[in-house]
Amino acid sequence: MARLFVLVEGETEETFVNEVLAPHLYVNGFEAVSAKLMGNARLRSKRGGVRVWTHVKGDIVRHLRTDRKVIITTMVDYYGMPSDPAKQGAWPGRHQATKLRFAKKAECVESGMATDIQKELGKQWDPARFIPFVLIHEFESLLFSDCKRFASAIGRTHLAPRLHAIRQAFKSPEEINDSPSTHPSQRILDLVPDYQKPLFGNIGALEIGFEAIRAECPHFRAWLERLEALK
Repeated sequence: MARLFVLVEGETEETFVNEVLAPHLYVNGFEAVSAKLMGNARLRSKRGGVRVWTHVKGDIVRHLRTDRKVIITTMVDYYGMPSDPAKQGAWPGRHQATKLRFAKKAECVESGMATDIQKELGKQWDPARFIPFVLIHEFESLLFSDCKRFASAIGRTHLAPRLHAIRQAFKSPEEINDSPSTHPSQRILDLVPDYQKPLFGNIGALEIGFEAIRAECPHFRAWLERLEALK
């Protein structure tokens, strides 16, 4: 039976893993599923984007070396990743990904992450124990998978048409863009000023359900199916 450890960027993703993803994977035969915030994100008053890669890599390598049977995955936003290759801590593949078409952006970063971890651990380790996953562009994009159910879950049924109009402007909810003023969570905040990310986000995800998210978000679906296949 598989044991899964998920390194996440923030409390919204942490809650999602523990309250939404874990029960789903337990039904699929997992022994244990747990989330851990990258670094001390819970204590930072101003997040300033995703933690630098050098620190995250250290967390991943430490867990893989400490527990020889655990499987590590990540749930982190492409949107906030440090990307400047001239600065220490840029995520592997993130700078190159800016020049790629949407469908290849996350794959580029995930491939870079896997390669860097393999270099650190050497040829002896099992690369199947690390499954990098990058959210494009952030967790809130998943909530546009079913705008009617999301609006209902947060008690804002009247906003369903406006949320749906945003969704319809893109091929997939995952493509809702990464501009500072139009990324998914900002679009929701513009409509719901009192939006509470961990609470409302996960109430919405529970109401929407995995089948709708799976159908609407192909990159998320590929990650979920890879996890389900572990067992």
